[in-house]
Amino acid sequence: MKKFLLSLICVVSLLSACQEHQNTQSSAEISADKIYFFYSNSCPHCHDAIAYLNKNHPDLKLSMENVSTQRGYELLFKCAEKFNLGNRIGTPLFCMGDKYIMGWSDSNAAQFEEYVKPYLNK
Repeated sequence: MKKFLLSLICVVSLLSACQEHQNTQSSAEISADKIYFFYSNSCPHCHDAIAYLNKNHPDLKLSMENVSTQRGYELLFKCAEKFNLGNRIGTPLFCMGDKYIMGWSDSNAAQFEEYVKPYLNK
């Protein structure tokens, strides 16, 4: 009987911890008034985008989200849902308001300059 009660207490504790973890996970939301930059440490294009930001917009406030972290991964998928990206998700990925940029090249840099204008004086 003692083993049964101990087992029952352990199961209830585990279920409670899982529920708390799920509640924490769902709290990650994409804000329309922030710029999110999703990156991976192993992505060379992400490093190019970071170098561009450091050179051209060193004071720009953005939320840097490493996709290898739980929070970054969750927010990445929130952004993918928002823009109906399906399974075509890659880094670097910028989400800003109702616009996004995925990947990085000279043409992405020009597009970024257009999209970032409303955020420059915040």
